[in-house]
This record gives sequence, structure tokens and C-alpha cells, in this order.
Amino acid sequence: MKESYYCNPAICCFLFILFSVSGSVHGRHDRGQLVPCFFIFGASSFDNGNNNALPTLVKSNYPPYGIDFPAGPTGRFSNGRNIVDIISEFLGFEDYIPSFASTVGGEDILKGVNYASGGSGIRAETGQHNGARISMDAQLQNHQITVSRLINRLGQNESAAKEYLNKCIYAAGLGTNDYVSNYFLPQLYPTSRIYTPEQYALVLAQQYSQQLKTLYTNYGARKIALFGLAQLGCAPSVVASNGATNGSACVDYINDAVQLFNNRLKELVGELNRNLTDAKFIYVNVYEIASEATSYPSFKVIDAPCCPVASNNTLIFCTINQTPCPNRDEYFYWDALHLSDATNMVIANRSYNAQSPTDTYPIDISDLVKL
Repeated sequence: MKESYYCNPAICCFLFILFSVSGSVHGRHDRGQLVPCFFIFGASSFDNGNNNALPTLVKSNYPPYGIDFPAGPTGRFSNGRNIVDIISEFLGFEDYIPSFASTVGGEDILKGVNYASGGSGIRAETGQHNGARISMDAQLQNHQITVSRLINRLGQNESAAKEYLNKCIYAAGLGTNDYVSNYFLPQLYPTSRIYTPEQYALVLAQQYSQQLKTLYTNYGARKIALFGLAQLGCAPSVVASNGATNGSACVDYINDAVQLFNNRLKELVGELNRNLTDAKFIYVNVYEIASEATSYPSFKVIDAPCCPVASNNTLIFCTINQTPCPNRDEYFYWDALHLSDATNMVIANRSYNAQSPTDTYPIDISDLVKL
């Protein structure tokens, strides 16, 4: 039986005003907005412009990035949309969720904020060799700024703000850089000498758990989707830099390490749901979804980037102003690490409406919305 919730008069009034303005405008799927707001934490696969003004090598606000995105190059690491852009469409938002860098405390924050930063990780030092980035801890600090702005908009009513935030969807997708820009760069980071792969997965999951509990305890998050890691060992840049394993098309030891973290992440979801009974966390099995997608007939090229990448794909990013492949929907990868719009669509679709029992755990995002 579904739980019933008491609605604080202040928050009810606020929601009525908000949806009077925005809810009547149908989203891209010809329906109203399903949740009041959507908050996003992550790295480059979710970033939509937070790195643009940072002193960092991890940027994508130049052509050919965004060649299929209406606004052109915006800081998204894709030819078009990223995963959370597409999920925001499914949630009925008329506009994509703004980057934290673009918000100044105006109306935009009412529908959510995207804090994701390319090159960032669960660990603070991750990615530091590439320059500035906004780690998960720093993203939580930025969220604190947003929550303070939201409280101000609600007339300093903290309880009304918390009740509003309880109704939002949260997405978090971190960990990729803790491997490719930390653990598997032993010349720059000591973690692989300190921890075995099993120990590192545990340490990462424990730190992530504390960060997620902060989101729950301090900022009212109650509906949280955690995205696991993809097959990093199959990315063109990783294969080009490390060499495939024993005739495999991928770097198997990297995929094995990633799966240790994914297993810990799924276990963490179960633990959080047992201990924080008024919240619901879900795990999105990106590894399995993306792995199955490589066998889709629509993807003709699964081992090379669509855009030109320097140094025989050992680098990651598209070379500026170079012409990408014309058949972009047939490419699994956009650059030498990040996925194409077509692949992002597959992952977003199966995370929102699971097509297999292994896609999400214990429910999918569409069911999370209904709670």
C-alpha cells in the first residue's frame, strides 16, 4: 500500500504556484512534469557545462562536441544529449536541468541543478593532474548553496524546503575517474600501491556512502538513482593506452576492477534502503546495459570514436574543429571515452523503464517517480 504524506501548507502553496507556471506546459513527451525537481551529481558523462570556465584540460565546449545538440557545444561530452538530459525529458521537464555554473539563484533552481563536473571523482584528489574539477564533496557544497537559495525563496521556511526536496529525483554517477584518473595511473597516484582492487572498491563505496548520507540527512534527498560504471576497459582510449588483454577486445583487468566497485555499489543500495527506511535508493546497471547495447544491430562501430582523437586514440577528447563521422547514430562511442547520443539514449531508456530484471535494482526510475 502506498504511503500517504501530509503536505505542509507552505509547501503545498508553493507547489501549486510552481506547477501553475510550469506544469501546464507539456514536456517533450506531451505530458506534464512528473516531479518538481531533478538534481544531478556526477562527472563528465553527466556534465553540461560546469567545467567551461575552470582551468582544466577536461572540457568539451568546442566543436565538434554538440554537433547534434540544438545549442551546439555547451560542455556536454557527447555529440548530443547526455544520459541525464534524456531522463529529464522522460520526467517531463520542458527544459534541460541547468548547470550549477549557470544558476544565480533565480527561477532555474526550482526545477533542479546539475552539479556534475568532468574529471571529478568520489575521492578529492582524483583527476587533479588535469587541472580544476568539482569533486563529489565540492558538489555537495554547491548543493548546500542551492538549498540555501531555495529556503530564501520559501520565506526562510526550512521545513517547507525540506519537504519540497523530498519530492525531487536525484541522480549520482561517479567513480569512473577514480579508476581511469587515479587508480590506474600509478605514475601519478599511489592508490594502486596502497589498495588491492578489492580494497579500493570497498574504500570508494564507503566514502560514497558517507556522501550520499549527507545528501539524505542534510538536504532532504529521498529518491536517489545511483549509476554504476560502464566497461571502462573497452573504451578506445583505454585499449589504445594499455593494450587489450590476451586477445580480448578490452582491458580485462580494468573491467574486473570496475565490476568490484559496481558490486559494492549494488550492495550499498540494499544497505541504505534497509537503514534509511523513508528513502529509496536504486542502482542502475550501466555495465550490463552498455555491454548488451554493443550487440545491437544499430551500432555498426563499437571500438572506435566517431570524432577524430589525437595520438591514435590514446588521448580522450575530440580534436577541435575536426569533422566527425557522418553516421553518428551507428557509433557506440563519441570520443575515445564518452558515449554517443544514441548510446546515451539506450542507457537512459533502460534506466527509466527497465527491460531486463538486471537493468536496475530494486526498481527503475519510473517506479521511483511514483513513490
